[in-house]
Amino acid sequence: MQSDYAGKTSHKIILPLLAERGEGRGEESNRALANIQTVWQFAVVPRQRKSRLTAKSRRQIVAVDVFCGAGGLTRGLLDAGIEVTAGYDIDGDCHYPYEHNNSPAKFYKQSVTELTGEKLSSHFPEKSIRVLVGCAPCQKFSKYAYAVDDNPDDPKWTLLNEFSRLVRELKPDVVSMENVPELRHHDIFGEFLDTLQSEGFHFVEDQKKQIIYCPDYGLPQQRSRLVIVASRLGSIELIPPTHKPDNYVSVADALRNLPPLKAGEVCKTDLLHRCSELSKTNLKRIRHSKPGGTWRDWPKELVAKCHQKKNGQSYPSVYGRMQWDEPSPTMTTQFYGFGNGRFGHPEQNRAISLREGAILQSFPADYEFVKPGEGYCTRTIGRMIGNAVPVRLGEVVGKTILNHLTGRQSG
Repeated sequence: MQSDYAGKTSHKIILPLLAERGEGRGEESNRALANIQTVWQFAVVPRQRKSRLTAKSRRQIVAVDVFCGAGGLTRGLLDAGIEVTAGYDIDGDCHYPYEHNNSPAKFYKQSVTELTGEKLSSHFPEKSIRVLVGCAPCQKFSKYAYAVDDNPDDPKWTLLNEFSRLVRELKPDVVSMENVPELRHHDIFGEFLDTLQSEGFHFVEDQKKQIIYCPDYGLPQQRSRLVIVASRLGSIELIPPTHKPDNYVSVADALRNLPPLKAGEVCKTDLLHRCSELSKTNLKRIRHSKPGGTWRDWPKELVAKCHQKKNGQSYPSVYGRMQWDEPSPTMTTQFYGFGNGRFGHPEQNRAISLREGAILQSFPADYEFVKPGEGYCTRTIGRMIGNAVPVRLGEVVGKTILNHLTGRQSG
């Protein structure tokens, strides 16, 4: 089910002109979001609210998404009610899914190193509230990286610095940056915060509040993220959590109603609902795998040689099944492989499908990643899905920004 916004409305939000010093966000409420029953269907801001404001008091909120990928963050901002005019990324495979699912936002295949504040400025209407958002590629900082060093010559380390440069050049009103929690432990993150502070931005400095646990906001995925939202217009803080452990969105909530598949099959009614084939050995392994269990549950003859060694004992989650009644593990770019993590289906003898991975990333259930008539490359699609900012997290950021700028309650 796709949001009512997709391809149907302008996504524009108009708000009263704010004083330069800004005012507080006012008391926040997020009860409406807490009642969401499926993670890919989101509440939107009613369009008729615009008519309550006079022409002289209107100011449009517009965002540009840097490192936009296939459009997860953009889709979330749109669902929250923030207009997005452009997304930039060097991955040309993201062009179709970004533009097709997030119209009228346009995709630009260009490296952030080639971007300038002047170029970005062209995407913002005159006198609009400028919002710059971005998630620099995070593999370098992730806990899944086997070796991390602060080598300033590594291009991956320069990307957050390039984002900082764009903040200085564009001088947006609001900035949001999302990344892995491990980024906090590197000097480059402190330098980014120094840039925000020197540019006059307000942001939460408590590191504990900078890290969010995604199930607390309705994402069916055990994923923690570092989220910075900063504003020149006054203090700003993420909206309160919408969920508690007793009502987290589970794998069952997200995936239970999808058509069943066998390993290697493709759903006839949804070509993205396709899963990888399994070798005869892996088919035997998954049949012996328990939801939430490990390869230690298998008969000894099925245990891989690498896991029989002492240094292989510390990777129990590979070749694991998900559990129906809990959020899924963190989605990686290789979630489609049974041996790549706990990515086995809770009860069917296969890895999760591409569609299931996308839904666990809170993409709408009809989000398209492949142009009609073109082939499906599992590795490419898996990369786009796994690298994406979860749509739900983008919506949380968007509602935080709207609450801050309008001073109204959400919902």
